[in-house]
Amino acid sequence: MIVQKLVVLGGGESGVGAAILGMAKGFEVFLSDRDLLLDKYRKVLLDYKIRFEEGGHTVSEILNADLVVKSPGIPDKVPLIISLKEKGISIISEIEFASRYTTAKLIAITGSNGKTTTTLLTYHILQRAGLNVGLAGNIGDSFAWQVAEKQFDYYVLEISSFQLDNIKSFHPAVAVILNITPDHLDRYEYNFQNYTDSKFAVIRNQTEADDFIFFADSEVIEAEIGKRNIRPNCWGISLIRELIAGAYMQGGKLISKYGKHIYERDFAELPIKGPHNAINAMASILVSQSVGVSDADIREGLISFTNAPHRLEKVATIHEVTYINDSKATNVDSVYYALGSFEQPVILIAGGVDKGNDYSQIEALVREKVKGLIILTPDAEKLRSYFKDIVKHIYVTQDMEDAVRQGRVWAEPGDVVLLSPACASFDLFKNYQDRGDKFKAAVRNLGGE
Repeated sequence: MIVQKLVVLGGGESGVGAAILGMAKGFEVFLSDRDLLLDKYRKVLLDYKIRFEEGGHTVSEILNADLVVKSPGIPDKVPLIISLKEKGISIISEIEFASRYTTAKLIAITGSNGKTTTTLLTYHILQRAGLNVGLAGNIGDSFAWQVAEKQFDYYVLEISSFQLDNIKSFHPAVAVILNITPDHLDRYEYNFQNYTDSKFAVIRNQTEADDFIFFADSEVIEAEIGKRNIRPNCWGISLIRELIAGAYMQGGKLISKYGKHIYERDFAELPIKGPHNAINAMASILVSQSVGVSDADIREGLISFTNAPHRLEKVATIHEVTYINDSKATNVDSVYYALGSFEQPVILIAGGVDKGNDYSQIEALVREKVKGLIILTPDAEKLRSYFKDIVKHIYVTQDMEDAVRQGRVWAEPGDVVLLSPACASFDLFKNYQDRGDKFKAAVRNLGGE
């Protein structure tokens, strides 16, 4: 038997998981990372006796691959990927690779915003209902690693557009598209249609036996559905109108109609708040109905859920001012949902690496709710120039402690100090988690002053 050579590009969680699955399935595996590996991943590769290199690529060895699993962080336009394509070598994502070796029912959740909350909530409901379910994709442990070493009947997968760009046969039984708004356009030639096509790839391989759940109030999604031949069963979600098939909000209730199965719940009972979380909850309810979870188990899962850190996370209330960590809000659409979650006046901390943001999307909400804007970035001019005639008070800093102290100075009892950056974190922080952790530490320091 001829042993195929698998090259894994990228030595993070997904790459190391793909390498382990490749070894388990009899491939000759070689992992290559342009940067240095984290100690924990280097140790895993050594323990599994997987060949690897770090700090650079040996191009000749990589171009000798039969199959390449590429980290979602590597753009298709880099010279190495172009060379692989010119040689006709198949390049796939970790989710594609892992899906080839599992018979589990796959639930794939994508969207520009909300997918982490929806994925965690769906997983929580299914797990509490007693299903044998794994959590993977853009969150949790590597999908491929779990396929190699565990046996689940279901996987709830948070899926990014970057992961969908390199699928071929990936086939979720249930697919969810929560929303599609401009994001990561630098990876899609600044063409929104390219990004939209990437998101819709989640249903590419679905059949008439599968379910497709989507936000029906999105003009972008509705337009795409109108131009495509959609094979799976369609279940919409709406905040503004009653639906015959799907879920909607009416009189403060979430009402979900999956075939003859109707589920109702007062949204106020749920621990997650805001209209965006009503959408997320309805998506999770529809998924749960799709896989046969009982009404009682859905209710128990909904009311016992705790959201992920850095997503509208309440840090503290100090002198009647509430501090909220929404560091995961790395695009404008996320900030729109965050501002819509509060009735109180807001002091907004925003800024970072701008990915071509269009701030007009939040202009009306900022006018209505934001009494002060703290810009946290070395490159503040775009935010400052856009909002200088909209927000009365603007303050620029490059230090999180300073930002939080300024928020305290401006805040009055009943106000909210909200970190919701609308931007990536890489100018001042390692990642959004680091940014959120530093915000939380700065807030807690206030309590001791």
